[in-house]
Amino acid sequence: MSTTKDKGLTPMMRQFFSLKAKHPDALMLFRCGDFYETYCDDAIEASRILGITLTKRNNGASVGSEMAGFPHHALDTYLPKLIRAGKRVAICDQLEDPKKKREAIKGKKGLTEMDKMVKRGITELVTPGVAMSDNVLNYKENNFLAAVHFGKTSCGVSFLDISTGEFLTGQGSYDYVEKLLGNFSPKEVLYDRDRKADFERYFGTRYCVFELDDWVFTDQSARQKLLKHFGTKNLKGFGVDYLKDGVIAAGAIMQYLEITQHTHINHITSLKRLEEEKYVRLDKFTIRSLELLQPMQDDGTSLLGVIDRTVTPMGGRLLRRWMVFPLKDVRQIADRQDVVDYFFKQPDFRHLVDEQLHRVGDLERIISKVAVGRVSPREVVQLKHALMAVQPIKTACLYAENASLRRLGEQLNLCESLRDRIEKEIQPDPPLLVNKGNVIAHGYSQELDDLRSISRNGKDYLLHIQQDESEKTGITSLKVGFNNVFGYYLEVRNTFKDKVPETWIRKQTLAQAERYITPELKEYEEKILGADEKILDLEVRLYSELIVAMQEFIPQIQINANLLAHIDCLLGFAKVSEDNLYVRPEVDEGDVIDILQGRHPVIETQMPLGERYVPNDVYLDTEKQQVMMITGPNMAGKSALLRQTALIVLLAQIGCFVPAERAKIGLVDKIFTRVGASDNLSLGESTFMVEMTEAADILNNVSPRSLVLFDELGRGTSTYDGISIAWAIVEYLHEHPKARARTLFATHYHELNEMEKNFPRIKNYNVSVKEVDGKVIFLRKLVRGGSEHSFGIHVAEIAGMPRSIVKRSQVILKQLEADNASVGSAGKPNTERLADSREGMQMSIFQLDDPVLSQVRDEILGLDINNLTPVEALNKLNEIKKIVTGKSQ
Repeated sequence: MSTTKDKGLTPMMRQFFSLKAKHPDALMLFRCGDFYETYCDDAIEASRILGITLTKRNNGASVGSEMAGFPHHALDTYLPKLIRAGKRVAICDQLEDPKKKREAIKGKKGLTEMDKMVKRGITELVTPGVAMSDNVLNYKENNFLAAVHFGKTSCGVSFLDISTGEFLTGQGSYDYVEKLLGNFSPKEVLYDRDRKADFERYFGTRYCVFELDDWVFTDQSARQKLLKHFGTKNLKGFGVDYLKDGVIAAGAIMQYLEITQHTHINHITSLKRLEEEKYVRLDKFTIRSLELLQPMQDDGTSLLGVIDRTVTPMGGRLLRRWMVFPLKDVRQIADRQDVVDYFFKQPDFRHLVDEQLHRVGDLERIISKVAVGRVSPREVVQLKHALMAVQPIKTACLYAENASLRRLGEQLNLCESLRDRIEKEIQPDPPLLVNKGNVIAHGYSQELDDLRSISRNGKDYLLHIQQDESEKTGITSLKVGFNNVFGYYLEVRNTFKDKVPETWIRKQTLAQAERYITPELKEYEEKILGADEKILDLEVRLYSELIVAMQEFIPQIQINANLLAHIDCLLGFAKVSEDNLYVRPEVDEGDVIDILQGRHPVIETQMPLGERYVPNDVYLDTEKQQVMMITGPNMAGKSALLRQTALIVLLAQIGCFVPAERAKIGLVDKIFTRVGASDNLSLGESTFMVEMTEAADILNNVSPRSLVLFDELGRGTSTYDGISIAWAIVEYLHEHPKARARTLFATHYHELNEMEKNFPRIKNYNVSVKEVDGKVIFLRKLVRGGSEHSFGIHVAEIAGMPRSIVKRSQVILKQLEADNASVGSAGKPNTERLADSREGMQMSIFQLDDPVLSQVRDEILGLDINNLTPVEALNKLNEIKKIVTGKSQ
């Protein structure tokens, strides 16, 4: 790319490169008249992402340069596409009015070409993690910027959503930070450029990242930034002072805001500590496999999609947070459940709150826009409506027969003075932009009202002056006129010249008349000639004064937004619980998970018309039934049973009611799942490698309070390997004193049913089926005892597998079962020996024919001898020889 030193460049391109050098890593949108233009490499990238035409322009040098652009008014359409593509975008605007610039330099000599150029400057640097535009943001999802600091003994992490002002920090192990990054899903992550290898090693390459210099990640620099912003002597008041690495990460975020020119940030009013011990641990595998936030299939539904009945954007964002941070405190859970219960029992209260919440809108992001001075007139009116809605909600909560609701009501701030001021100063239905005019309400400013009257009623006012002066003087032929030389005038015919008052000033003599001006007419002239421009300037000034005054209310309104979001979530729980017949679970400090007639909250909403979900009971504890070994055929519902148990526990611990007839949930500290098959080929990880990585993560972090779900573990390798690994893992969970987690283990390895005989807390269950006339009917009911059949061939048949393959599979299955049965007692799996050895297990479960000979047999059986030509026979014989020798001839 060319530089500003290129003497052949045009003045405008020199200006472009000069500004581009300030942020070389950002794609720059360069304002030229009515267009935003991109040049050189930026143009190539913009053309690819936005689908706009790539052209060439002569930049004054010996070669042309690439160019692509779009109309300036389409910025809100194209900017989000660039940000979602992970681009940092520098917006370069014209800092002068081109018309005024031309007038200013008119007639001046000795000016260079650069002097004649309209001044431009970068007014904003928009990045994926620092975005305020509604077109970029998802209204029910936070837009977090994160920073990671690699400390000596721990790793610091911080999160900021500049669109809401929420600022969080914490520190811990790499595993803990990796979990937080997964749960918060930041749109951009900052780290020390010298630690790139460490970042990718511990956190992968899936995040949009930006590298900063090492001096940003120093304790002195970080604390200086934070103390200056908050105006405090230390950080003790925020409870984060001792989190050295977390504070450094938070300071790096503040430095980044300065780099990206986001300096109006007084809506960031506090820094909160992330408290690991308060929440259930959910790793990224569990969040994904349980489909908490996103479905795995495009046409699927997530748990969030089912239970989200919030009506405010901030309620939706808070619910998303609650989903990945379930509570571990029984009292807090009960407080939430009490409020949900109150909504059930008090329909009038519920209806009032629901009605008012629909009037609130995105209070949190509106007040953040006030802080940065980007709030629109319509959003200001929406803020007024939200504050008006707070009044009845506050009153209703104060009189509620629920302590939690009364506390919420006490904390809600009516901000009456602000609400009244908006009502007084802003039109009820203003335009979206202040520069469109008609924003300030009539009656607020006498000066503005006069200007509007002049602008709208100019001719009437002139007629009024004409009539008034005519009556005073008796000049019946008096006329008001205008010319470009001396403006408005009064024209008097010569016959009435003697009646002209002495205060009138003669400006022009004509053949039949004379023209005069008066102080009143001159005063009006000054008003009417610049009325529209003055109206706009005055409206902008009055509006700006209101916005500045609104900034004093930022902390109170942020508290309101948080409280309303809290109420919205709990009201949503009541709605979904009533609609889907959920019940209040009993959550305690015990170790029993006892679910009667539990249902899968997502699947039951997707059932075909006329069908209903088959509920099941699940009981787990750490004394009698710690591990439920679940067998059964494919498609019988084992995976659904595992997932529904985890989802019921999770719903209970976020304070929601659950899909069951009754549920008792002994607090869970961690939920682990190893469900389904997936790979990570981009990192060279096979399906089995991913499976073992996830299993290792579970076993390295499990505790006796955990809930563990294993589904089809070990299916990605040979039968012997798979059974050996599965057996050893179940044995470890049962025997290890630091493990002993409540576990659901679904498997097709029927051999694992033998474990029940030797491990007292392992109990066998199966999801039952019924076979009628060779067809399998899935009853989807969990019953005691193990199962010996998988019915995989039946599943293949109903999936549409070619009939010939299904028949051939049945033949092979019968042969294998016969061969295995003929082995006799010598070939039976010695499960007692397995249980006793506990280590170094050796199993001889199957004794199959030589696979090579089996393949030869299949080749011969498949021959159609009657229709085989001599040449085909020789070729087939050669193929069989290759199978036997393993060599090509």
